[in-house]
Amino acid sequence: MLHRSVLSHPAGLLSLVSALLLAACGGQDRPADAPDASQAEEARPESDSRADFAIATANPHATEAGAAILRQGGSAVDAAIAVQAVLGLVEPQSSGFGGGAFMLYYDAESERVLSFDGREMAPASATPDMFLNEDGSPMDFYDAVTGGRSVGVPGVVAMLAMAHERFGTLSFSQTLEPARALASEGFAVSPRLHGLIVRMSEAGRLDEGYGARDYFFTEDGAPLPVGYELANPAYAETLQTMQEMGPAAFYAGILAEDIAATVNEVAGPGTMQREDLSSYVPETREPVCADYRDKTVCSMGPPSSGGVTVLQILGLLEETPFAEAAPRSAEAWHLLMEASRLAYADRNLYLADPAFMAIGNHDAASVVDALLAPDYITRRAALIAPDTSAGSVTPGQPFGDPDLGVDGSPEPPSTSHFSIVDARGNVVSMTTSVETAFGSHIMAAGMILNNQLTDFSFIPERDGSPVVNAPLASKRPRSSMAPVIILNEDGSVYAALGSPGGPAIIGYVAKTIVGMIDWDLSLQEAIELPNVVIPRGEILAEDGRLDAATVQALAGFGMVPRVTDLNSGVHGIVLTEDGFAGGADSRREGTVLRGRVEMTEAAP
Repeated sequence: MLHRSVLSHPAGLLSLVSALLLAACGGQDRPADAPDASQAEEARPESDSRADFAIATANPHATEAGAAILRQGGSAVDAAIAVQAVLGLVEPQSSGFGGGAFMLYYDAESERVLSFDGREMAPASATPDMFLNEDGSPMDFYDAVTGGRSVGVPGVVAMLAMAHERFGTLSFSQTLEPARALASEGFAVSPRLHGLIVRMSEAGRLDEGYGARDYFFTEDGAPLPVGYELANPAYAETLQTMQEMGPAAFYAGILAEDIAATVNEVAGPGTMQREDLSSYVPETREPVCADYRDKTVCSMGPPSSGGVTVLQILGLLEETPFAEAAPRSAEAWHLLMEASRLAYADRNLYLADPAFMAIGNHDAASVVDALLAPDYITRRAALIAPDTSAGSVTPGQPFGDPDLGVDGSPEPPSTSHFSIVDARGNVVSMTTSVETAFGSHIMAAGMILNNQLTDFSFIPERDGSPVVNAPLASKRPRSSMAPVIILNEDGSVYAALGSPGGPAIIGYVAKTIVGMIDWDLSLQEAIELPNVVIPRGEILAEDGRLDAATVQALAGFGMVPRVTDLNSGVHGIVLTEDGFAGGADSRREGTVLRGRVEMTEAAP
């Protein structure tokens, strides 16, 4: 198993985007209206087998916006900006410019995989005990979410600006135009958005958000119905401001003032300041990569735990009889769960913001190297019994006793993922989030603001030992997001994918990878496999997809999974004999488009 350590290369945002302030220009003609959800099947992958680009996102409006940018000669990064801008409008429960993201990028010219870290940061006011009650007990999750203290400094705009400076071909302004036009004209509320408004309303949670009540409900107080034409003039104005002034306006101008003032109005003075936004720094990092079978799998390193944990799962499977188990059999699911159990145990102890996860003299890169080292993987795999479930495991000790406490973050499922390949073969695999459904429920400048700070451990220490993912000022909370780019032996791109789902993201991504590589399924078939995951120690099986006979057979291994809804959202692309094709998770409302562009000097 090959692996690479995690390295950080900081770059200040204001210097990064100063050139963009000068270069920003007006929008182009608006693209054609995005298709509605009823057209999703027509946009799925089996269209033109000679497609020059392919794009898969969680919403048909976002897919069409990205495709429109690619048709104009835009790059994969240009399309990613357009997709994110539209997702924040039509899928505000999952992601947006008020949140954060991780982007994996394959540069076709250099044949390198890079990663961009746009994870939110805690403001200067954050303290280790910020999610504890006066008696020292952890706060109720939703009390923490809706109080305003959960809002981290949004990072996705800065990250996209950094990637655009290096790999964009159209102006930043052009990439925002599809979303600005849609926000001005309005879009039809989808069944998924309506359903989540209803669910959160029934729980009494959107009532607590600043601005959310007025936006997501009719004048008589009913949740917006399916098909309701919803415009967002405040968001259109936000996008126009960035079109005219560049992305720096988000962090150092009127938008930053609006965000900070809104958070302080809800949470109390001093929670977030304009200085917190202006000091935000996106990062470029080395991805974590490891061989699996005849492929190389690359993903995001810390502050995400997703990549390392996925790679540990795959490495552990290679040390077991998994390759000999019948595809989709109880034996195969058992081994996948046992490998996942071990990997999650390490995740919960060791992984966090790399600036804060050193152990003694071992920095973050050394910790990651140790967790992916072949001899360590072999030792851990020896704990997997091919015929019996372990029930519970403890973290490994590659450095001896680390004197750390196990993480205690709630991590509810949410988020979105999209994958793009442009006409030059550049690839984006990006997972993006506002954390829980509708984030903090606070709206500013037409955007939902995140609640990512609740991804920190609410408990800063256990039995006197510090928890590595405890909150601190200017720290990035640990994530489970796991955008993936998979390479062939010759270094070319085989696939790109990822998923939403909180800590279950790791299981959704691992399942899809083994479905394609071990079980020889198409990407779409692998996505549609039953979800069987173990995100918090309990095995969960997807209701309606894992058949009763397999569930019963798992009992023979001592596994009694709890059957429940597991709403993954894997969206990806894969290289086939007919070129790049895509896959969109039928559990959500995503689509795939493929198309052709005329190659000119302006093309990506």
